[in-house]
Amino acid sequence: MKRLTLSRLALYVLCGASMSLLVPGLAFAGWVQQNSGALDHLSSVHFPVDALTGYAAGINGKIWKTTNGGANWVRQIASIGESFNSVHFPVDASTGYAVGYSGAIVKTTDGGTNWNTQTSGTFQTLYSVHFPVDASTGYAVGSYGTIRKTTDGGGNWVSQTSDTTKNLQSVHFPVDALTGYAVGKNWITGSTIYKTTDGGANWVPQDSGTIRDLNSVYFPVDPSTGYAVGFAGTIRKTTNGGETWVSLNSGTTDNLFSVHFPVDALTGYAVGGWPSASTILATTDGGANWVSQVSGTTNYLFSVHFPLNALTGYIVGDGGTILKTTDGGVGVENGRDQGSGIRDQAYRATPNPFTSFTSVPNHEAERFALYDISGRRVGTYRGDRIGEGLRAGVYFVRAESGDGRPVRVVKAR
Repeated sequence: MKRLTLSRLALYVLCGASMSLLVPGLAFAGWVQQNSGALDHLSSVHFPVDALTGYAAGINGKIWKTTNGGANWVRQIASIGESFNSVHFPVDASTGYAVGYSGAIVKTTDGGTNWNTQTSGTFQTLYSVHFPVDASTGYAVGSYGTIRKTTDGGGNWVSQTSDTTKNLQSVHFPVDALTGYAVGKNWITGSTIYKTTDGGANWVPQDSGTIRDLNSVYFPVDPSTGYAVGFAGTIRKTTNGGETWVSLNSGTTDNLFSVHFPVDALTGYAVGGWPSASTILATTDGGANWVSQVSGTTNYLFSVHFPLNALTGYIVGDGGTILKTTDGGVGVENGRDQGSGIRDQAYRATPNPFTSFTSVPNHEAERFALYDISGRRVGTYRGDRIGEGLRAGVYFVRAESGDGRPVRVVKAR
C-alpha cells in the first residue's frame, strides 16, 4: 500500500475524502460589531499598513487605537478637547494626524502615545486630512472653502485659495502630492468638486452634475477614475480625471458619508444613513451595480476603510459603533445568503487538488476571484484556468459577480 506523506495527507484532509469543493460549515459573518469602549460619535477610521493596527477619531477630542485587529480598542487623549472629523497615518502606524473643529490639528510620532497640537492658521472646522506619499506633505480642507497645506510635517500650515465658500468635506490625492480632488457642499447651492494638478497652487472647479451635497471622494489607483458620494444616495463617477462626472444608481435614498475602494477601481464600499438607520453598499463592477449589506446596527455610519484587500475592513459611526468584516461584508454562513444578494449556487471545479490550474465546468468564460487562507485576494482568473501560476496551498474561489457560495481548492506541489 502506498504511504501518504504528511503534506499529501494534509491535502486530503483539507479537501475532504470526497474531494468536495464546497466547504462544509464555512462561515462568513458579514459585518460584526466590535466592543470599542467608545460611547460617542466616531467620524473617521484608518488602518495605516495592515489590518491589525488602526485608529478611530471622534468627538470630544477622543482617538481610539487597536493593535489586534479590533479585539481591543484603547482610548488615547489628544488633550485639546476639540472634536475630530478625520484621522490619517501616511506611511506607518507611528506618525499620524487628526483634524477637527475650530481648526484643530494634532500630530503623533509615537503611535498615539502623545498627540501634539499644531497651528493650523484657521478657526474654521476642518473635515478631512490627507498626506499622499509621506508624512511631510499633506492637505486639510474644511468649512467656507478652507484649504491648508504643509510641506514640513505640520510645522507650518499655509492657506490655499479655492475660490469657494462652500464647505469642503473630503480631500484625496491618488498617487502624488500634485494632483488631488476636494468635494463639498452648501445647504443652499449644492455640491462642489475642485481639482488641482500643481500641488494646490490652483484649485479648479469641476461640474459635478448634481445639486446634491457631496461628502467623500476617493480615487483608487490613479487620477483618472474616481468616485464621490453624498446626500440622498448620490454616487458620482469619473473616468477622465473629472472632466465629466456621471451618476451611478446606488439603489438608496439614504445619505452617504464615506466611499472607499481598497485595491482597484472595481470593488468598493459606501456607507451612511438617514433617513434609514444605517447603510452599507458594495460594488464589484466599478459601480454599475451596488448591493446593500447588513450592518447589524441602527446607528448612522460615517467612515469605511479596508487596509489591504477587499475582504477585511472597518466602519465607524454613531454611538461608538465600530464594525469589522473579514469576508467583504457578504454575510454568507454555511452557504446561505444573509442579505447580500448572493445567490445560493454551488460551483464545482476540477481537478481538485490541481497541479497546474483548475476550471469550473459550464462557467469557463466567467471571472473568478481567488483568496488565500488569510483572506488576501491573490488574483482574478477565467473559469477555465483558475490558479495558474500560484504556489502550492489552500485557496478559496468566489465568482467575481458575487454569485454562489465560496469553494475551496488546493494547489498541490
